[in-house]
Amino acid sequence: MPYSRGLMEIEVPDGNLLGVFEPSVGGSPSSLGEAECVREALDHPIGSLSLEELVVGKRRIVIITSDHTRPVPSAITMPILLDRVRRGNPDADITILVATGYHRPTTRDELIAKFGADIVASERFVVHDAFDESSLNLLGILPSGGECWINAIACDADCLIAEGFIEPHFFAGFSGGRKSVLPGVAGAETVLANHCAEFIADPNARTANLDGNPVHRDMLFAAEKAGLAFILNVALDADKKIIKAFAGHFEKAHAVGCRFVAKHSQIEKCDADIAITSNGGYPLDQNIYQAVKGMTAGEMMTKPGGTIIMLAGCEDGHGGDGFFKAMSNAASPKEVLEQVADIPRDETKPDQWEYQILARILSEREVILVSELDSVMVESMHMCYAANFDDALAMALSRQGNDARIAVVPDGVSCSF
Repeated sequence: MPYSRGLMEIEVPDGNLLGVFEPSVGGSPSSLGEAECVREALDHPIGSLSLEELVVGKRRIVIITSDHTRPVPSAITMPILLDRVRRGNPDADITILVATGYHRPTTRDELIAKFGADIVASERFVVHDAFDESSLNLLGILPSGGECWINAIACDADCLIAEGFIEPHFFAGFSGGRKSVLPGVAGAETVLANHCAEFIADPNARTANLDGNPVHRDMLFAAEKAGLAFILNVALDADKKIIKAFAGHFEKAHAVGCRFVAKHSQIEKCDADIAITSNGGYPLDQNIYQAVKGMTAGEMMTKPGGTIIMLAGCEDGHGGDGFFKAMSNAASPKEVLEQVADIPRDETKPDQWEYQILARILSEREVILVSELDSVMVESMHMCYAANFDDALAMALSRQGNDARIAVVPDGVSCSF
């Protein structure tokens, strides 16, 4: 199983095992190499002129890129993007804008780990700060009713480009595309409006669904208002290798990519007593906040009253003070849900969406977290702690019975249902 920066070997009794559920994308390597996948997509843009044509005559080129929490293989994609831009416009003034969304700032060391030392030394990077109001422009009112504040560097670009990756997302439907703008380079107030309790509770705001999804609708609006001109998105296998790339118009190319990922990420849903899953390893399992995404796969694979064993290293801790305090200060997960239900859309609190979803899971299922964290932190957030998988499995079987049916989902974040 993916765990932190490596793998964790687990053993499940044959008599209990319902199956190992993995998306087919993990077994579908491209006949092209990773870089060639990217070049092929850029050579055949979807619904758009080529990138080289788009940048002709444009002075300020801004490339939005993902931050340290996303496994976008930017060491491969960014050099190719930069080369294509400079082919079309050798004199372009290029800024790489790191889309942190509501996350903490990406450090220089993390930039080097993601892009390589040469690019970090030679290119202009700006790390987005959602809380710096002076760095934002107001572009209108979102369909949700919230104000649409977007990073001024993105707004002032003559040509705005974004790179990213597409995977199932637990309330936006899919990552990638428009998500580079909102929440990627949006202001804190805008992210909060988009992630309000009403939208998170909407049955259309679910994994692998874009139709009628209110979160997605806001994101499309923000991307259009910001003038997102071109995207490069990739699909990754279980080893975080590029197997397919999609380039072109931010909505049309993204839609093609989503259809590909939906086809290859779907797994059979079952009503197991115990589900064992992960967040796909580092960087997505670096804290509890991110690990909630993988837990939603465990939620889908278990019956109410079931147990989820979540493998996540969480080397970065809980992932947010607001997230941690909302869970630890409440007497129960149901109390968290009751509190969130009373919060109006325009008063959404930081990290509210994440603890709303975690509380939803914990209100009907037990979660045993296998991590490097302190047990007190985990248990104060209404989860059970296990130092290793064998202890977690013993705990789960003691609750569900020795004949419990077990489903294993090696990478919960990569799956749709």
